[in-house]
Amino acid sequence: MKIVKTTLLATLLSITLGGSAMAADYRNNPFTLTYDNALTENVKGMVNIHPVKYTQKETGIEVVANVYTPANYDAGKKYPVIVVAHPNGGVKEQVAGLYAQNLAEQGYITIAFDAAYQGGSSGVPRYTDKPQNRIEDIRAAADFITQYPGADADQLGLLGICGGGGYSIKAAETDKRFKTIATISLFNSGKVRRNGFMDSQKETIEQRLADIAKVRAMEAKNGEIQYTPSFGQNMTKAQVDAMPFELYRQGYEYYAQTHAHPNSQTNSTIDSLQDLMEFDANTNVDLINQPLLMIAGEKADSLYMTEEIFANATGTSHKSLVKIPNATHMELYWKQPYVKQITDKLTQFYGENLKSFM
Repeated sequence: MKIVKTTLLATLLSITLGGSAMAADYRNNPFTLTYDNALTENVKGMVNIHPVKYTQKETGIEVVANVYTPANYDAGKKYPVIVVAHPNGGVKEQVAGLYAQNLAEQGYITIAFDAAYQGGSSGVPRYTDKPQNRIEDIRAAADFITQYPGADADQLGLLGICGGGGYSIKAAETDKRFKTIATISLFNSGKVRRNGFMDSQKETIEQRLADIAKVRAMEAKNGEIQYTPSFGQNMTKAQVDAMPFELYRQGYEYYAQTHAHPNSQTNSTIDSLQDLMEFDANTNVDLINQPLLMIAGEKADSLYMTEEIFANATGTSHKSLVKIPNATHMELYWKQPYVKQITDKLTQFYGENLKSFM
């Protein structure tokens, strides 16, 4: 495995944001969960976590996931279900698990999964990160969880976080099993890979595409997969402070420090960029006719991506944009009181749009 640093890689630091205080250490959690107040054991009558594996029918890839069941779960009853898609570079043990657990505490069956080729899921080359795979991940999670004991397949919700938010938008456009969709800190991965964060690299698009082509040619010749840089844990404070956007700075803190997990590599194959740079979450958004809730930090430098997609979601008569006061992009991943505010909004939204518990 080889890490290549070229001009095209400047866009790849757009991962996500965190904080300065250490959160829960995955090494001290039997399920390797990184978030505060994470489950440490299954207790009868309480919210429980169930590590599962399933195979994607389209790809044959084995996916690992955590299913969260609500308190007093009874497989003979019916519960609404929510699929939670994690951010770029993330894994199920981080923010996706946090909101999956929070929603299970409100009475939902939820699933947080590792994307194919990433985390604990199978697939090679490792850390391939192509949009079509990420969209299929969401559909495959729906395939699995709607067959889970107690799941009401007709009451299926979707929650996408950061890059998972952009891919959830695309999945919901055509997969009408999802009766409702919400996003948190949406990130339009293709647009940023193509134009740079905040359109800061539009003038270098053709050069970066040429660089990607050279990498693919080298791989075809020698078979050695080449990767973008990842957030390591050895950057100095001065190096972090020198990053050009708050998204990058807080992203390093979250993924490399406060909520680090060994399966969260935050990088991808360079070959993935050929697919990412032609992708855009902000197309055909008018196909969404389901209720839509979009949540973003009022001070997030990524807010423009949520606002663009929200404006184009003209096919639904039930949509809402919530800006969390004083919050940045990554602070919505872990920081209070923001997490509680978001959980309350999600609970209200899904409660209004998914059938009552039976």
